[in-house]
Amino acid sequence: MYLLPRPQQEEWYEGYYALRYDGYIVLEETSGVDGYPYMKQLQEVVAQETGLCLKLRQGSSKKADITLRVDASAQAQAYTLTVNQKGIWLSAGDSAGLLYGIQTLRQIFRQKGACIPCLKISDYPCFPVRGLFYDVTRGRIPTLEYLKKLADRMVCYKMNQLQLYIEHSFLFENLSEVWRDDTPLTAEDILEFDRYCKARNIELVPAIASFGHLYKVLRTKSFRRLCERPELADAPFGFVDRMNHHTLDVSNAESLCFVKGLIKEYMALFSSDKFNICADETFDLGKGRSHALAKEKGVHRLYVDFVKELCSFLKEQNRQPMFWGDIISECPELLKELPEGTICLSWGYGADESGEAVRKVAAAGAVQYCCPGVSGWNQFVNQIDVSYQNIKRMCQYGRECGAAGILNTDWGDCGHINHPDFGITGMIYGAVFSWGSEMPAYEELNRQISFLAFRDRSEKFVSIIEKLSRTWIYQWYDAVDFMEKRSEAKDSTQCAGLPEAVKGMEACAKELCGLLPELDSAVKACVPPYLMAIDGMILLQKVGAFVSVREYGTAPLFSENAADLAAELEEWFYEYKEEWRRVSRESELYRIESVICWYADYLRREF
Repeated sequence: MYLLPRPQQEEWYEGYYALRYDGYIVLEETSGVDGYPYMKQLQEVVAQETGLCLKLRQGSSKKADITLRVDASAQAQAYTLTVNQKGIWLSAGDSAGLLYGIQTLRQIFRQKGACIPCLKISDYPCFPVRGLFYDVTRGRIPTLEYLKKLADRMVCYKMNQLQLYIEHSFLFENLSEVWRDDTPLTAEDILEFDRYCKARNIELVPAIASFGHLYKVLRTKSFRRLCERPELADAPFGFVDRMNHHTLDVSNAESLCFVKGLIKEYMALFSSDKFNICADETFDLGKGRSHALAKEKGVHRLYVDFVKELCSFLKEQNRQPMFWGDIISECPELLKELPEGTICLSWGYGADESGEAVRKVAAAGAVQYCCPGVSGWNQFVNQIDVSYQNIKRMCQYGRECGAAGILNTDWGDCGHINHPDFGITGMIYGAVFSWGSEMPAYEELNRQISFLAFRDRSEKFVSIIEKLSRTWIYQWYDAVDFMEKRSEAKDSTQCAGLPEAVKGMEACAKELCGLLPELDSAVKACVPPYLMAIDGMILLQKVGAFVSVREYGTAPLFSENAADLAAELEEWFYEYKEEWRRVSRESELYRIESVICWYADYLRREF
């Protein structure tokens, strides 16, 4: 039987227990928790997976099919599930444990229906915090409805923390010049979503850029006076430029007051006692207005002093601060200057990530989360193989170094062009590796995810989509780089494999279509976005080949003429926009549109 994450201990016995149509779910009256939400969820799970509608009761009952109890002496988040021929018992250390035991039952019901094999499972997490960091700034702001579905998915795999990354995509008071052309999240959105997450034992932690990565804020007329390098404020937009610059000027005392104001306004919306100030990739620090101060004190001193001020402010507000550790890992001895309990977020996203930063932070004695990634940035379809290797490694480093948690990341570099559902597999990798001690092999785990998450009876779904990111040659990043004049066109040697790449993508699309009869009707809708992404990738290969023809006079690799290819690109993008709007606000769709239109115009241009 497939169970994700795999329980820590499990025993299976002969025999089974068959649920009755007139059965009961009973919460023992001594449990000491508000068990109704958990009974109700279990009732819904049983109905979804078996068709049976069990009744609910609290107290003691001889008719109980499933008995829930909370044992306060047991470990937090832990649960024990026992099935024998007389019934099903779920005992947990707290309400979170009840919730996680229900998720295990969900997967058992999905595979066994109303006849549950006799078993005993004792389960608990390796890491107390198992989270997801989701970018809602650099391209895509999901609808509130989609974010709720994301939280529901996280619960199914026993995750318990979520952070939404904000630079300019929240409707802050007095920042209308920042968000006037956007569709930002509102205070009401956050309040509603925080309550929704809390009901699912997910801590929604506020996360805002507070030092670097303040592109839209520091380009406004209102706030450019706070920018380290104001000469960049009027430069044309660039997908990479906006990530490489736009750091606060720490030599201006107003910068600190400004950020504290944002933090105070935003944190009031959350029930969490934590706050992520981010403070990563401050590339411009000491290179502009603070140059003289940096020369006097050193760049790292400027960095840690500013971060320390923000962390101390949060401690005064009874919040536990956290921040990205890329800068301070260069001088980990400075970690001891930060307030006690500050969490350092040690990140690294490569398939061969070394874990050096994790070890440095651990040696400095700091609290840390290890932060891998689902590898979807700059991609139409996530790099499944890269994410598996990366997440597995980072979770292992976390175990070795005593990390307090795992925070898996889903960034949106270069427009967040991939459909948000494409991160599901990587999200589940993070859940599996942060909960259990077992590290399933790549192919085996993909089969299990195909079956459990995508309801694929053939167990092939993930094995098909994982080929896609390894198939394309001319990638979205290449298209953006050429348009923004940061790189030359690919030459004939680099483009030689494009026709074979297209054939590989077409084969994947055919495989996905052939898989539809194997998918549960409830999840068939996950296939069209992949087919659309494949078409976009194929068109990019042809665009890349045509750019090579135009720039270098190389021989054509495809039969389409330029005008026809431009029309295909535009027609495809119309469908892409429709799919985007099903799950996301308008947000920065216009920036992706600008790339598509630029290439359509380029293709029609006469040389």
